[in-house]
Amino acid sequence: MTKTAPGTVHVVVPAMVDDPSRPSGGNVYDRRLCFELDTAGWTVQQHALSGSWPRPSADDEQSLGDLLGSLPGAVVLVDGLIASAAPALVTRYADRAHVIVLVHQPLGVVSPEVRKAEGAMLRRVGGVVVTSAWTRAWLSEHERVPDDRIHVAVPGTDPADVAPGTTSGGALVCVGAVTPGKGHDVLLDALEALAALPWTCTCIGSLDVDPEFAGDVVSRAGDLGDRIAFTGAVGHDEVDAAYRRADALVLPSRAETYGMVVTEALARGLPVIASAVGGVPEALGHGPGGVVPGMLVPPGDAALLAGALRAWLTDAPLRARARTAARDRRLGLPRWSGTAAEVARVLAGAPVA
Repeated sequence: MTKTAPGTVHVVVPAMVDDPSRPSGGNVYDRRLCFELDTAGWTVQQHALSGSWPRPSADDEQSLGDLLGSLPGAVVLVDGLIASAAPALVTRYADRAHVIVLVHQPLGVVSPEVRKAEGAMLRRVGGVVVTSAWTRAWLSEHERVPDDRIHVAVPGTDPADVAPGTTSGGALVCVGAVTPGKGHDVLLDALEALAALPWTCTCIGSLDVDPEFAGDVVSRAGDLGDRIAFTGAVGHDEVDAAYRRADALVLPSRAETYGMVVTEALARGLPVIASAVGGVPEALGHGPGGVVPGMLVPPGDAALLAGALRAWLTDAPLRARARTAARDRRLGLPRWSGTAAEVARVLAGAPVA
């Protein structure tokens, strides 16, 4: 492994990175990366840009241009939520600073009309860091970014105690903002089909990102009574407590570039029942024996999700195998120090080991 000498890096992130009501995976990644780079000896200058990213106003773009223009010759790591929303501006300053773009989710995935401009920008900057091999392949195929310019630094995990689980396996947890992309409507459809089985489900995540959708979901969930609960955004300790009480994580997302909650659950030995979308299969992985620590179903298919949950709730040997695989998988999960080391090699211009 190449040893990288620490230097100075300017990290440009959206101001909402520290907003406790928006605990997204991207925000968590940005904060932990800055912390780990600092711990490794880098001088980290964080620049939190206010504005309506990824739909910036003219003033927002002016602020970004002023910042990039003030950093000639510097190493600058720009969050993709900003860079891909102002691709022409970032390209303009690519010769003045050593710009690296950190792509959590390519905007071109959800907005095909921006793919051409986003791809042109990513091909022009000094390098691209992505959080999954799936994202690297997607950028290569759809935005023609050369593979050798894209560097994968998967999210890390923190060590955690193994959740004990229950005999019935019926304590389910779903972690993610209540938005169409996270598929809570699909989850409700699946759980309604399993009303005769013993289960409870705790849904943890912001209700404010898409209030109309969240309101509809919470209203619908009322038909299931107190078997399902929506907590809204909560702190780390409350999330950890919910994992400890759970038997399995359910992630019915329609899109995920990695799925940090998958590895958060695995760190506690929790099996995962999730959509086979984006980088989720990569995050889920398998135990040393090749057994998948959970189940994967096509996104958006409530009937197949209900079938997977029915199997989980009624098949004790299946649960035992998945729990063993999850507890094996947790031993090989990446750590945040390794994430920072991968990014540091890119920032320093050193070859990836």
